[in-house]
Amino acid sequence: MRRSFYQYLMTHRGGPKGDPRSRFADAAFLDHEFPKTETSFDPLSRYMEERADPDMPSATFDKLWEEYMETD
Repeated sequence: MRRSFYQYLMTHRGGPKGDPRSRFADAAFLDHEFPKTETSFDPLSRYMEERADPDMPSATFDKLWEEYMETD
């Protein structure tokens, strides 16, 4: 079974403060409404558009999603 995007994100937590992936993961961790069990692009993308958090920019999401798709 594929791990969720959130589970993948958590592998980036606690990295260098200047790393956009790490900032994104830390922000997702603190966001209690983040879709933690989701594995599909559309619901996550929609959430990101509605959330509009400066620590979770769509460009970083897109890069992380590409990496996520290459794992597991």
